[in-house]
Amino acid sequence: MDAAHLLAAYDDQLRTDAETPGAVSVARHGPLRLVTFAGGRGFITYRSLEGADAAATRRLVTEALDHYRTDPRITRVEWKTRGHDHAPGLHEALLEHGFTPDEPESIMIGEARSLIAGVTLPEGVTLRRITGEADVRAMSAMADEAFGEPADETTADALLRRLAAGDGMELWAAEAGGRFVSAGRLEPVPGTDFAGIWGGATLKEWRGRGIYRALTAQRARSALRLGKTLINSDSTEFSRPILERSGLLKVSTTTPYLWQR
Repeated sequence: MDAAHLLAAYDDQLRTDAETPGAVSVARHGPLRLVTFAGGRGFITYRSLEGADAAATRRLVTEALDHYRTDPRITRVEWKTRGHDHAPGLHEALLEHGFTPDEPESIMIGEARSLIAGVTLPEGVTLRRITGEADVRAMSAMADEAFGEPADETTADALLRRLAAGDGMELWAAEAGGRFVSAGRLEPVPGTDFAGIWGGATLKEWRGRGIYRALTAQRARSALRLGKTLINSDSTEFSRPILERSGLLKVSTTTPYLWQR
């Protein structure tokens, strides 16, 4: 499958409610899906803004933000943009309403089977699936450390709620010397060919040893067992080259715009 076919599959299969597992609620407003997650987080996404001119786009931004402002529990909102969308005036409208663009990421897609060949772990490193509360909290704290952020218990709380709900999410981690050194999620998407690989984090001193690639391969094997043939990921510049070497293609970009109360 070439990049055009993979991007079409992404737009058709993933830019639906399948994009937001674990949502507390989803409200529709025109083409927008206004999603609320636990912990006071709003998330705005859509299949397309095709046909909207700059004035219509500005109205959508205003009305979407008004939706969240009426709920005092919402403290932050992400508007997810894609580089291949036709959305005149969107960037300007988001800035006018107090959104700040974060770093762009690459939308990577490819066949799951391409990720599993020729992968070995360094000596002393093992992989396992994480399910228990203590492990989830330790894994989450490691990921915060890897990203240079303070430990945030709300992330672990949200993961534990999803595990309890049994929505299909899997947590995988690499362990060495009795501590987690790398971790990531697998998100099988019901009713599609896709499983997403998300949240990849590796401690700085353990990078460059093939651990992230091995963790990705393990998640791809699990996806294939579940009947998922395609893998997608929004990748930073740390993980993009690894996924490209494994055969995934960059089909577009995504840039989150963030608003905080």
